[in-house]
Amino acid sequence: MKKSPNSEYDIIIVGAGPAGSSAALFAQRLGLKPLLLDKSIFPRDKICGDALSGKSVRLLRDLDLLEKTRELPGAHIKRITFGGPKYQQFDLHLKGDSEGKNDEGFSIRREIFDDMLFRTVQEAGIDTLEGFTVKNIIQDKGFVTGVKGILKESNEELSFTSKLLFGADGYNSIVAKKLNLYDMDMEHTSVGIRCYYENVKDLTDQIELHYVPELIPGYLWIFPSDGNRANIGVGLSKDDAKQKKINLVKVMEEILSKPPFVERFSDAEPLEKPKGWNLPLGSIQRENHGNGFMLLGDAAGIIDPFTGEGIGNALVSGKIAAETAKQALELGNYSSEILKAYDVQLWDELGSELKVSTKLQRLAKSKFLLNFVIGRASRNEDIREIISGMLSNEIPKEKLNNPFFYLKLLFY
Repeated sequence: MKKSPNSEYDIIIVGAGPAGSSAALFAQRLGLKPLLLDKSIFPRDKICGDALSGKSVRLLRDLDLLEKTRELPGAHIKRITFGGPKYQQFDLHLKGDSEGKNDEGFSIRREIFDDMLFRTVQEAGIDTLEGFTVKNIIQDKGFVTGVKGILKESNEELSFTSKLLFGADGYNSIVAKKLNLYDMDMEHTSVGIRCYYENVKDLTDQIELHYVPELIPGYLWIFPSDGNRANIGVGLSKDDAKQKKINLVKVMEEILSKPPFVERFSDAEPLEKPKGWNLPLGSIQRENHGNGFMLLGDAAGIIDPFTGEGIGNALVSGKIAAETAKQALELGNYSSEILKAYDVQLWDELGSELKVSTKLQRLAKSKFLLNFVIGRASRNEDIREIISGMLSNEIPKEKLNNPFFYLKLLFY
């Protein structure tokens, strides 16, 4: 639906994935008027692992979208399987919170999940515009005040103005690029390859991360999906992939063609050619705000360095950005000093978890340590509980910052 460039908006949101759509919904709840833009026409594919964690469940419940999510085609997840270089493995069962909630997850294709979010935004009466490619950012006296772009269906140039701009347009964010914040740091960016298969064996209620020898410190993932489909992929830091000259497509084919995976894939057929994308990791704290704007989701570089989770963190950023926008609008102040509250709150919510995952990612660089920890976890429930607590952010920050805690993990 085409929107009038003369409309007055509190927020323009570029990108209608989980970060952008959730930000629009949270903003409307707070009494704000957002405009949601996306260059694609929905439904559209988005290369991803497709997993929705307990954190995602918490935010979906907050948005009253959990039941709608449960009805989508996909897999219901109750546990995470971790495998090591010696092919030992252990399961972590998803835990609920203090009220017994959030003890489930999902694996839903982004084509389906993102479309549900976007349609929910439209059903809520929020202005949206599909097929609109942002070409430039409008600035006035050092403040971001809007966007210029082209509407695909008519090739018409349009401009929209607002008090605030949210860049929720992924790792290749045009908002970040135009504001000179885009930095594809090789050391803190991973590359992923995804391919949908059918007829993969032994898929039930689990998602799997296998730290196989060919990919250290990366991993192979095996996630069930809707029908007889599975999301299969590999991920590795861009730095390691370049230094070791690894062709991820060939490596994935090699891994799946030999034990212990060959039997599970003996009847499997790929449904597409493998597709790749970049994952900006939260192993560093990137600049994510300035005068009149905030960056959300992958554009802010908050993907979990160990598990590769991005959707839950994107939803968190959408909520916090909307709350920060509400505060700024009440003050009538859209300066970087005011919007810094977004960065502070975002990292207060996610920071300790991302730091732990960064430490686990570094541990994953050592085959010996990976084998040691995964081997012990496969035999020791207490170790599994510690790792589960680390990943779910249940362990106090002061423990996670104490080096003796990690010695305990290794030699419990």
